[in-house]
Amino acid sequence: MRSRGLALAIAIGVAASPAFAVESAATGTGPEIFGIPVDFILFGLTLIGVAFFHHYVLAVALTGLATIVLYKLAFTGFKTGAGLAGFATHMQHEWVILTNLLCLLVGFAILARHFEDSRVPEALPRVLPRDWKGGFVLLVLIFVLSGFLDNIAAALIGATVAGTVFRQRVHIGYLAAIVAASNAGGAGSVVGDTTTTMMWLDGVSPLQVLPAYLPAFAALLVFGIPAALQQHRHSPLHVPSGHRENIDWARIFIVAVILVAAIATNVTVNLKFRHLADFFPFIGVAVWVAILVCVPLRKPHWQLVPGAFKGSIFLLALVTCASLMPVEKLPAASWPTSLGLGFLSSVFDNIPLTALALKQGGYDWAMLAYAVGYGGSMMWFGSSAGVAVANIFPQAKSVWEWLRHGWHIAIGYVVGFMVMVVVLGWNPHERARPQQVPAAAAHERETSAARDLLPAAVEARR
Repeated sequence: MRSRGLALAIAIGVAASPAFAVESAATGTGPEIFGIPVDFILFGLTLIGVAFFHHYVLAVALTGLATIVLYKLAFTGFKTGAGLAGFATHMQHEWVILTNLLCLLVGFAILARHFEDSRVPEALPRVLPRDWKGGFVLLVLIFVLSGFLDNIAAALIGATVAGTVFRQRVHIGYLAAIVAASNAGGAGSVVGDTTTTMMWLDGVSPLQVLPAYLPAFAALLVFGIPAALQQHRHSPLHVPSGHRENIDWARIFIVAVILVAAIATNVTVNLKFRHLADFFPFIGVAVWVAILVCVPLRKPHWQLVPGAFKGSIFLLALVTCASLMPVEKLPAASWPTSLGLGFLSSVFDNIPLTALALKQGGYDWAMLAYAVGYGGSMMWFGSSAGVAVANIFPQAKSVWEWLRHGWHIAIGYVVGFMVMVVVLGWNPHERARPQQVPAAAAHERETSAARDLLPAAVEARR
């Protein structure tokens, strides 16, 4: 109790004395260890905690966020100013994106369940070939589903179907391929992956993300065929006999309405009301209006909301941590940097890595979407889809077995990336919605401009 009281007293004291951090806030500098800003070290420790303590990720993320905020209050301040006032101004700039992301993540959980209850997943085995090609076609179907469903939902549907048609004897290499197919399939769609949705909300055009499908499909060919052959040798495909499932078209209609509401609202806001986009979460609200309007058709599974909300708070905590980082200290955006971020996302959550890249700017967004989206497939805990599949098939929770049997995933990543570099090249884009200019930087810009104009004004008076 005494330690909590001491920590609270220190926090209050720091917040009450923002002058302590004014110089660091103005210069953008702070303490470093071996040339690395302490901000990044604290962020890295948070991500390591998330990677190793899977059962306590929310507590780890919130603790990391609180630690970073207290550190910046005490030592560096924020780009928007020092003390609590600077933090409040920073969050004023971030709240719309965070609220949109929260509404979309929880809303897409409802959407995914509508699709599952439509009985389309139960009908999928009927279209699969009966030899090793059946396993490959299933991966292609997961790839396609992920383009309009969340990649987690696509992975879970694929894993469930695989468990049925392979009589619960699913090879670890094939489980890795299911995760890779879901992550690759979502890389080129702004509604297919949380990372691409974040880009979309931050002003990246869906057309700028779309080229990610080129390396994603190349990677699918590289890892899909070996994985299907692995699975066929391990346990051949078996389609259970029985009556054909009747598709619930009302639920398919609801899925379409929710997706159209999200896409149409984003396009309309960016074309007609871009000046209002930073002040209200239009997209998130539109998704929930669509969900509520469709309630008379089919009742959603409201019991999913608490779990989805809890998981979303975890992701939002990591995104907020990333928004507080001094991105000017990061390596310049380039295709080698993007390649490295893909490998990094195999051990660190790709959500905060994407948030850092968005804050930094200057990336080829399609290349980044492929790298951070697919890159997490190289480890079972590198993406939320991998964690979800490993919860169904616990044998996948082995780093060594995942790497040994899923060797084709890493090769697919590199091949797909190089195909994109050779065919499309490096095409960096700026976002449609520019970043807010920090108050200190704006003041410095105005002062510099006035200083440059002063000699001319004096000469004119003469």
